[in-house]
Amino acid sequence: MSAPLLCIVGPSASGKSTLAFELALQNGGEVLSADSVQIYRRFDIGSAKPSAQERERVPHHLIDELDPLDVADAARFVTLADERLAGISARGRVPIVCGGTFLWTKALIYGLAAAPPADPDIRARHRELAERLGRSHLHDLLAQVDPVTHARLAPNDFVRVSRALEVHELTGQPLSLVQAAHGFKAPRHAVKLVGIAHARSTLHERIERRVREMFDAGWLDEVRGLIADGYGDARALRSVGYRQVSEALLASAEPELEPLIQRVVVATRSFVRHQLTWLRDQPVEWLEPSGLDDYCTRLRDEASAY
Repeated sequence: MSAPLLCIVGPSASGKSTLAFELALQNGGEVLSADSVQIYRRFDIGSAKPSAQERERVPHHLIDELDPLDVADAARFVTLADERLAGISARGRVPIVCGGTFLWTKALIYGLAAAPPADPDIRARHRELAERLGRSHLHDLLAQVDPVTHARLAPNDFVRVSRALEVHELTGQPLSLVQAAHGFKAPRHAVKLVGIAHARSTLHERIERRVREMFDAGWLDEVRGLIADGYGDARALRSVGYRQVSEALLASAEPELEPLIQRVVVATRSFVRHQLTWLRDQPVEWLEPSGLDDYCTRLRDEASAY
């Protein structure tokens, strides 16, 4: 019998990366990132990548894996993750999955519904429509062909709304029906989901502190460099935080810092609410921050039983 795959989940700024690092360090592990921004090179500060020192002490996978203009979706992540997990296991090490892109974690655990591959022409047409008529227009179109997915997705969630429309255009079936047929009930891996529980006020304080630290570390210059080097259309620049910073820089070469910080904080808190909603139905073992050392010890004891 092998140990279940350990997945560190939880909202942004809750301390996932630090916990994964400590668990890997103490248990002979390697960390597999499930983060849709950390997978790209040059998106360092705003994605809160582990430091170079941490990555020297503990191997981290699927960080800096792709060029900023490459496409990383759940299907590609699962393919890459399966390869890395096999290598970690072959070395006799303990794999620890860590990241806030829960769609990717879910896909790794359960696999993906059999949907057609992306169609660049359809996606380009959707983007043109969104830019000309607004993202809510695409969301309204989705209501006509897939009301179930329409009700689940926010109007501003362009990537997922576009994908749902794309699946319908290519197959004639609503994405909700494709996903219902899959069921997401037969796991590919036995897993243990673990997160760190914080009071809402504490998490809000952690978010603001981390955002301010990112700006102090040179986040504005990082995004300036990405735009200057031709990566303005990179998918990761549309992620939470990077979107607000890039929009501010496009509006002004020297944006006012404090209002921008607050916009990023508000956007991150909103994103965290979505993360927690997704996790509400998952069998997560929530750890108190004061009990993390005890959990590391307990994990070693459990591992000795396998």
